[in-house]
Amino acid sequence: MTTIKLPGLIDPHVHVRDLNQSHKEDWESCTASALAGGITCMMAMPNTQPPITNAETLKMQQDAARARARCDYGIYLGAGIENIETAYTLASQTSGLKLYLDQTFGPLRLDDLDSLVAHAERWDKDRPLLCHAEGRTVAAAIMVAHLANRSVHLCHVSRKEEIELIAAAKMKGIQVTCEVCPHHLFLAQDFTPTLPSPIGEVTNGGGYIEVRPRLATQKDVEALWANLEAIDCFATDHAPHTRAEKESDNPPPGYPGLETALALWLTAIHENRLTLDDIVKRMYDQPKKIFGVPPQADTWIEVDPDLAWAAYGETMFTRAKWTPFEGWKMRGKVTAVYLRQQLVYDGEKILALPGTGHDINEDKP
Repeated sequence: MTTIKLPGLIDPHVHVRDLNQSHKEDWESCTASALAGGITCMMAMPNTQPPITNAETLKMQQDAARARARCDYGIYLGAGIENIETAYTLASQTSGLKLYLDQTFGPLRLDDLDSLVAHAERWDKDRPLLCHAEGRTVAAAIMVAHLANRSVHLCHVSRKEEIELIAAAKMKGIQVTCEVCPHHLFLAQDFTPTLPSPIGEVTNGGGYIEVRPRLATQKDVEALWANLEAIDCFATDHAPHTRAEKESDNPPPGYPGLETALALWLTAIHENRLTLDDIVKRMYDQPKKIFGVPPQADTWIEVDPDLAWAAYGETMFTRAKWTPFEGWKMRGKVTAVYLRQQLVYDGEKILALPGTGHDINEDKP
């Protein structure tokens, strides 16, 4: 067995759920899933129940994370019409402000341009401003941030027109960064997942396909790969829902992804589509810089890059217990994770206790 040592990876886009959505996932199960995927620091999105939009709801999630998180973490604040005058006062406690400009899961969405401009002007320029933007709203987010003389980070870019616009903006020196998720690089809109049903039948597609942004065309997928240099980060957009919810008449959008992301990137190395440096750059170096992640002392992961295995949701630590990559054959797996010199994952078991994780915004000088 060949083992390589990598820094603990950073995932800037995770939906932890918890509180009123603990049946989907909570800080304990989500951070266990992160460690199994080699991720030692992750940032939590604010479209929770209740949404994280003020001091009270931020504290609720901080308290939950402090009690249950097994790896390090940051928490984003959500932008809304009602917190334009107050959101920026909480910047120092958060990893950034998230603006939802297109439809997604949960109640947070900004439909008017004035609110986008107001938040971009007020939010601390030393803290990330993140946007869920698709199509034309990508251009709006870039322009508004540019006029405010600040950077903007675009989440889960999925379309040819989007990545090409971002690449062109970068060429002009505009302060824009972006991330791409595994499902948008490995799956296209004609994808039909096949998962075993809890009652022994086979479920094809249906609600399991639902995700935001939606899966795109094969040309879009190819454009993302062709513009790899414009992609700053790889992020999972881990968004767990139960099997029952995905098989319902109104399936919510989102895929669990923390435990398969690194394996997909490692498999891509074997296919000569990525290098190890590409992975470290987009899952450690650049997320660390963009999101101001403080150093994790004596923290690393060990990976067997050649280990062959197949992904099965039922064996994973996520409470969702399913994956869109069900049955996929992969090459490369995490065999150990060390957090502050302590072995917290041995390749089979999570050894970190709830409460082991640190809030990175409390650790910052």
